[in-house]
Amino acid sequence: MKARIALGAVAAVAMYAIPAGAHHSFAMFDAEKKVTLDGTVKEFQWTNPHSWILIMVPNAQGTPEQWAIERGAPGGLARQGWIPKTLTPGMKVSAIIHPLKDGTHGGQFMAVTLPDGTVKGNPNGAANANAGAGGGGAGR
Repeated sequence: MKARIALGAVAAVAMYAIPAGAHHSFAMFDAEKKVTLDGTVKEFQWTNPHSWILIMVPNAQGTPEQWAIERGAPGGLARQGWIPKTLTPGMKVSAIIHPLKDGTHGGQFMAVTLPDGTVKGNPNGAANANAGAGGGGAGR
């Protein structure tokens, strides 16, 4: 009987530990840097566990390059006033991110300025302030 209880306890711990281990930290982003990207929305992926903004940003030669900006889950975004159509393909935006440390084209969302001047997020937030469900900020 004791072995059965112990086995059940181990199974319960394993069930909760596996998802926790699969969730990454925000250590891949350089929280000491802010980068502003002026470009065109390619896609806004309203997905769990993280949403993504794909934006086409012209490089120094003027050739568009895709950047992937990580956001929180849709539930948190909805509480901040976001909807799946907040960003639509072809929309010209300015985004502020913490860039990826490895220099690839991506980063952690801080804020976005929409074509009408509305700011969503917090461009002046502390490091990792917009991680997970956060990041509603001034444009709510």
